[in-house]
Amino acid sequence: MLRSVDSQIVQHRTDRRRLLDATIVGGLILLIAALGLSGWATGHARAGADLDARQNARAHASLLESELQKFRLLPRVLAEFPDVRLALADKSAEASRRLDRELEQLAARTDAAVIYVIGGDGKTIAASNWRVDTSFVGEDYRFRPYFRDAMQRGQAELFALGTVSGRPGLYLARRVDVADRPLGVIVVKVEFDKLEAKWADSPAATLVTDDAGIVIMTSQPAWRFRSFGPISNAAQQRLRGTRSYGDAALAPLTTGATDGDLRVVATGPDRLYRQAVQRVSLPGSELHVLQPAQPARDSAHATARVLFLVLLILVGATILALLRLVERQVLRQSAHEALEREVAARTQDLRDANAGLQQAAERQAETDRRYRAAREDLAQANRLGSIGQITTGVAHEINQPLAAIRTFAENSLRYLEREQPDKARGNLDTIVELTARVGAITNELRNFARRKPTPLGSVPLGSAIDGTNLLIGDRLRAQGVALDIAIEVPGVTVHADRVRLEQVLVNLLQNAAEAVQEVADPRIQLRAHGSDPVHIDVCDNGPGVPAELLPQLFTPFVTGRPDGLGLGLAIASDIMGEFGGSLSLVASPLGGAGFRLTLRPA
Repeated sequence: MLRSVDSQIVQHRTDRRRLLDATIVGGLILLIAALGLSGWATGHARAGADLDARQNARAHASLLESELQKFRLLPRVLAEFPDVRLALADKSAEASRRLDRELEQLAARTDAAVIYVIGGDGKTIAASNWRVDTSFVGEDYRFRPYFRDAMQRGQAELFALGTVSGRPGLYLARRVDVADRPLGVIVVKVEFDKLEAKWADSPAATLVTDDAGIVIMTSQPAWRFRSFGPISNAAQQRLRGTRSYGDAALAPLTTGATDGDLRVVATGPDRLYRQAVQRVSLPGSELHVLQPAQPARDSAHATARVLFLVLLILVGATILALLRLVERQVLRQSAHEALEREVAARTQDLRDANAGLQQAAERQAETDRRYRAAREDLAQANRLGSIGQITTGVAHEINQPLAAIRTFAENSLRYLEREQPDKARGNLDTIVELTARVGAITNELRNFARRKPTPLGSVPLGSAIDGTNLLIGDRLRAQGVALDIAIEVPGVTVHADRVRLEQVLVNLLQNAAEAVQEVADPRIQLRAHGSDPVHIDVCDNGPGVPAELLPQLFTPFVTGRPDGLGLGLAIASDIMGEFGGSLSLVASPLGGAGFRLTLRPA
């Protein structure tokens, strides 16, 4: 009996020691799990915020580059505008006021903030805002860096605060020359209020800094004209002397980074951000996206707390089970069964919760995939939109040889069955030729869609005309337009770039096709003649060019169609000028309009 009691005492002590050991082990497991989950949550939050910041930076930089590319063409085109040159050369009030009205209309059409012309003495002679009290007309801008740089180097860009309007914007300046003599500067001011509003739709803060590290564009208006990092008093005085930032204090926006977290000093309490930087095409400028670190951190820590709670429940359940074993030796089996039932029930709950979390994660992943796919589809549609009309016609050109290939292949099978290999070989040779034609069509379309033009060189004229016919011939036939092509000197080559030469020919043929839409028997004639120089005439039997458009036919923004921009012929004329040739209007033997390309032989 005593031995039994001693055995029970020893067993009881052993059980208590096991319980204590299990409690210590459970505590250590919880401590290690807490430290591990804390580190995991921090790393996961940073990785998620960094990924969001990089994605937002790429998207916002693309929006900015799109706006810049749209407006950078304006000063280049306006520098060649006849009325701009006339106003600078004439310097009469009548010419300036006429130019005021033209610039006002152009600014409204292009969504530019202000377009104005500065004379060589630095005074504004015409501006699109001539009607308002803050008009730039008569203002002296000799002190502006963009005026001085444009007069010296031909063009300049500067982001600054307007001295008259008090509104920040990007100034795009280009010198106007006549016979290598500078007359003045044409300036387009672009404001980015709409772009900044789009940026503001994102939870991240977006800003652009200039080469001095000053915030010039931002989705947070209170951050404008603050230095992105610490700046010395001497640097602040020097930057204020440029008058580009008005009376802004240029106070630092950030106080440095800790473990990659950027601390921002704003009007409220300091906040931590994860940063992504993207280069933009403004000189010395960078686009910064500051993704708030706290939301991702809160989400990751919430997940970690859930996991820790699950682990705590498991550890607690285990310790509780051991405690019951110690306290209820007599009811060991029943307690064991109860524990198994409890563990099974809780395990099922955990499985259900885990399944729910897994489904939610899968739905979130599918949503993210669809979002990325939709964004890529939009980008792809934007890239391919410019050649959409051409590919519609090319599809028919490809279907014809494909149908013929199938017919010849079927006939070849029959010839082989009849043991007539010579006829089968002839059909296969024809299939090879048709396959080569399909390859030529697709290669022509790929070359036409190429983004970067090739250097000028020797181009076979017949090959370029054939390529043009491949691209647009089926569209003309679908419209019922008869296209007559004649090359009087076979094998002639010209000095050009084939892709851009085809672009000019496609442009002229499309214009001719639109001109003959209302004609009963629409006809277009493409005739190449001459050897030095080489001429290509594109003529139609449409109504011809209105007499009032003849003096300014190749001037930008001059068009006879209500829905046209008036840039097609201007671009074609510029391309021909780059080839060392010309584009001119000639009499059409068909009675309509006629255009002549003049090219140097290669």
